[in-house]
Amino acid sequence: MTSADDAHARTVLLAPDKFRGSLTAPEVVAAARAGAEELGWRVIERPMADGGEGMLDAFGGANRTSTVTGPGGIAVEARWRFGEDRVAVVESAAASGLQMAGGKEGNDPMTATSTGTGELIAEAVLAGARRVIVGLGGSAMSDGGTGAVTAVLDALDGQRPGDRGCELLAACDVQTGFADAAIVFGPQKGASSQQIVELTGRLFEIQGEYVERFGVDVSGVPGAGAAGGLGGGLVALGGELVPGLALVAGQVGLADAVAAADAVVTGEGALDAESFNGKVVGGVVDAAEPYGIPVVVVAGTVRPDAPEARLSRLHVVDLSETYGASASWDDTARCVASAVRAQLAALAP
Repeated sequence: MTSADDAHARTVLLAPDKFRGSLTAPEVVAAARAGAEELGWRVIERPMADGGEGMLDAFGGANRTSTVTGPGGIAVEARWRFGEDRVAVVESAAASGLQMAGGKEGNDPMTATSTGTGELIAEAVLAGARRVIVGLGGSAMSDGGTGAVTAVLDALDGQRPGDRGCELLAACDVQTGFADAAIVFGPQKGASSQQIVELTGRLFEIQGEYVERFGVDVSGVPGAGAAGGLGGGLVALGGELVPGLALVAGQVGLADAVAAADAVVTGEGALDAESFNGKVVGGVVDAAEPYGIPVVVVAGTVRPDAPEARLSRLHVVDLSETYGASASWDDTARCVASAVRAQLAALAP
């Protein structure tokens, strides 16, 4: 077989995360596919996410839109997914997101509510979902999930999803404790030092209320502080917090896709130490490592704390360094396509 024929026979798995603020994961896949197909590679597409924003894309995209209560109490249109398998996917960012509240500057951290996320969960349960997956991330609130809990119970006549035969899973990528939610996430939601003190006190009160009302102690649950404590609220409703990456990987069949590939391309906007701590890039690299196949990591930028020991075993492209900061941000898709094409060409025998 000639080198050209071999190249045509080879398969590359495209399994990136989003490039936040620039490209969604499916858009990254589309750009990478363009570069790979120019060289004749067969492509397996698996847009990825590790919880929070991007979950909908990883599961196939939204196919429903509902009017719910936004983070500021005003009605918003929120997109979600309900599949033929009766699995619903909801993102807290889509109903209770910080960007919907005007970002850090426009958000009122003391009144921002998770009600809309609860309304989406309830709608999915009432639609006949056997499982509701909630992506936790990008939220505006620090309400301990009380808005969502109230919305679900009101819509389900006091019942929790499990009482209706529906499994509730919350995907998160943090280990933050419930009462620490405001301390950890409050500043990025616009909370002042004094407001963080007040919000933390409120979270301790809510924590006690969940024990009294549901017999559920969220104080020792890792990740209960995700999405301003929404994680803990969903646990109080009988839900389970699960690592977002593992949930997505299982749903999209990442393991089988890696096994069928001759090379893997993954990536994200900023590659750093956390990229290898329960995030998409680290998870994809770990899945590919046993097969000994080359892994290309494309990043908008590679930060100084990215672990050199891990990077040395990978084919890493820093788009900012390679194409310039302006091009990497304003023309990301072209840069991704070019980087993937160059890296796969270098892998050809």
